[in-house]
Amino acid sequence: MPSCYIWSGKSERYHSRSCFTALKMEAHLFLIVLMLCDILWKTAECQCTLGNYLSTELRPGYQRDGYIMIGGLVTVEISYPFHHPSFTTLPSFDGHTYPVLLKYYNFLAFVSAVEEINNSSELLPNLTLGFHIYDPYNNLLLMYTAAMSIFSGMDTEIPNYICKTSGPLAAVIEGLPAELSSQFSSLSKIYHYPQISYTSGNLVMSDKVEFPYFYRTVPSDLHLCAGIVKLLKHFGWTWVSIIASRDENSMRAVQILREGIEQSGGCIEFIETFSQSNTLLFQDMKNISEIIHKSSTKVIILYCNKDFTEAVSYTSIWEAPGKVWIITAEMEFFLPSYFIDRKNTLAFTVGKKIIPNFHKFLREVNPSMFPNDSFIEMWWRDLCNNKCLKSIQRSCSNVKTSAYIIHCDIINSGDSYNVYNAVYSLAYALHDMITSRSGNTTIWSGESESCSDVLPWKLHHYLKNLHFKNALGEEIIFDENGDLSIGYDIISPVFLPDGTRIKEIVGSYNPYAPPEQEFAIYEKAMTWDSTFTEIPPESRCSLSCLPGFRKLTREGEPLCCYDCIPCPEGEVSNQTDMDVCMKCPEEQWPNQKKDVCIPKVITFLTYEEPLGITLTFICIFFIFINTVILGIFIHYKNTPIVKANNQELSYILLISLMLCFLCSLVFLGHPDKVTCILRQTAFGISFSIALSSVLAKTITVVIAFHATKPGSKLRKWMGSRVSFSIVISCSLIQTVLCLVWLFTAPPFPYLNKNSEIGTILTECNEGSIFAFYCVLGYLGLLAAISFIVAFLARHLPDSFNEAKYITFSMLVFCSVWVSFIPTYLSTKGKYTVAVEIFAILASSAGLLGCIFFPKCYVILLRPERNSRECLSKYKNY
Repeated sequence: MPSCYIWSGKSERYHSRSCFTALKMEAHLFLIVLMLCDILWKTAECQCTLGNYLSTELRPGYQRDGYIMIGGLVTVEISYPFHHPSFTTLPSFDGHTYPVLLKYYNFLAFVSAVEEINNSSELLPNLTLGFHIYDPYNNLLLMYTAAMSIFSGMDTEIPNYICKTSGPLAAVIEGLPAELSSQFSSLSKIYHYPQISYTSGNLVMSDKVEFPYFYRTVPSDLHLCAGIVKLLKHFGWTWVSIIASRDENSMRAVQILREGIEQSGGCIEFIETFSQSNTLLFQDMKNISEIIHKSSTKVIILYCNKDFTEAVSYTSIWEAPGKVWIITAEMEFFLPSYFIDRKNTLAFTVGKKIIPNFHKFLREVNPSMFPNDSFIEMWWRDLCNNKCLKSIQRSCSNVKTSAYIIHCDIINSGDSYNVYNAVYSLAYALHDMITSRSGNTTIWSGESESCSDVLPWKLHHYLKNLHFKNALGEEIIFDENGDLSIGYDIISPVFLPDGTRIKEIVGSYNPYAPPEQEFAIYEKAMTWDSTFTEIPPESRCSLSCLPGFRKLTREGEPLCCYDCIPCPEGEVSNQTDMDVCMKCPEEQWPNQKKDVCIPKVITFLTYEEPLGITLTFICIFFIFINTVILGIFIHYKNTPIVKANNQELSYILLISLMLCFLCSLVFLGHPDKVTCILRQTAFGISFSIALSSVLAKTITVVIAFHATKPGSKLRKWMGSRVSFSIVISCSLIQTVLCLVWLFTAPPFPYLNKNSEIGTILTECNEGSIFAFYCVLGYLGLLAAISFIVAFLARHLPDSFNEAKYITFSMLVFCSVWVSFIPTYLSTKGKYTVAVEIFAILASSAGLLGCIFFPKCYVILLRPERNSRECLSKYKNY
């Protein structure tokens, strides 16, 4: 009779005891005892069963003895419609002629890998690995029951009890769903057994504080969520929906997905969950199907483990047309022989490879070696079908070949490769542990040597530092969280020209690769449904805002739902869906579409444009008129009317007005340093001379009238000396102002980038706006004095009195320049220069016309009045 032991996790010692001794749990097992007390304590004897009810339903495990044992929780059969039993209810397979999911390849990959290792002369030489494999049927009750059987070493489920019929247990390799994997971990860590999962991507199990003995040959679902977000971002799918199973792991993943999608600029239209209970699953799916039909999103994420994905594939949610499905587990309808036709589906699946020698093992192994039932027998008959791959097709005799070939298709679709890596990872860790202890590669010389000192908690150090290459040359490394450094393939159904459907790898995501190689999509390998109007399809709440527009979020709606409004003046958007427009640099301006900044047009008032030509023609015309009048006055200089109107001052005034007309030409053309200085100084000095001459004329008229009175003291002020003094002194003041201006802050060429939309105006900056208005103000002062004096002297009784003409000319001059200031300040661009030129021409023409046209009229048209006799009369001309 084999010896049996009670195992203490605290003391880490074995204590021999009778097989029929009653068992008392330690304090740290109290919680598990409460959960299993109604089943596990029906007897205190070693050979007792768990009662007739359970013993008739629980199927025995598959065991092979070895020096070191490996525990296995490998789900082989899952039946649909999916039924999620309660804790105290065993799953039933009655009434099902065939299970929808038969994961027999995982079981065979486990056995095949162990046999390869046992036959290896390099890995664990002279040491035979054994195993004890149970099928927990993804049921919590049976999982705990199977775990107790593995820990005890027999088909009995007594906690903390070991009946030593073979070598010690090294670790447990399991293929449990995420929730059950977490539950099992809480049990296995009590005994410090390493737990290696080949299916569970449970998010929380990367926490080495909470799960210190957990390892897995698949990535964490955290990377899966990141891969989905990258896929959405690649295709620009910003309007998505999520459907998830109502379990803890899926809910955590949904939260991570939501955060990742929103951070990348996406939005979620709806999140719906479904129950794992058979009673509620189809009703939930019916409600979700109605929501999908009403939704506007074209991309739906289905997040749940593979087993539930298979169950969901039988529901009505797939009937909605024009939807792209992103699923987190490979579904069997990807397979050519499967009857469900689903396009537009992208699945994230752990990278799979063909295991060396595994196909040969399937062809040659004797099925009678393994536990058998009607389902398994049918599975083996499927491999006899001539439609199977030649590499796995078995030669069958006297056996009816099955026409159901789905199991031929899924040879490379299951988790076999992950199982293979899990078994080899454990074997290499054992090899490293034993060789480090013995110091050589010859571990055992024979079966007599004991393995009892191979304690499971010692393996953790070697699993954490594991690094080897498997038979395919791939490096196997567990990261700091116990996760295998491996990525995902993105697969999709592809239809070949002959109508055959295959699953094609259309992308990949490997979080452990360099950033530039982390994510890849092969769009040319993808096929899309003909219902889509765009390839690849778009999924957006709002149409993209084209360049030249920006997004304006609608109030009370998600950020992805927005209106598109044009960019403001001076701003552009050169990409689609920009939140804000960008301001152009000062020297640039948006084009008509507002999608790019272009150089502003450099502009100034030129001689070639119509406005410049017009002003030039007017200026030349007035210069010509001014010259003609000057010639007339010179020609008729000896006539009474010329002499009577202060001949010298008239010449000075005509010449200064000609300079005023000429200085307006300096304002045309490209401004440079010289022209900018000449513009204001020439204008200021020329006008000051002209106004000084007018003032001198006015004062001369007043003095001349009063000097003719008997005894007047003003006679001594008669003559040209006073007139010239007035002209020189008044002009000199303006000259001094201009010189001060030039030496302190002279005008300079300036590129005005903000004066006019879309242009850069080349203009003269006054340098000192104060000096500019001082010059202009001084001219206004001269004009005002001249106007006042002339206005007071307009009725003097002299036929040669010019006062009334000067009064009118000053009225015109002041009106022009008073209206100039607001017009100048309100005008932009080159038109400010045009306004200033117009003011110069208008005021100069006003002086010329009002003062000299009446005299020219008399000289040329009424010569009879140009005599001393006529001028002696009291008549005004």
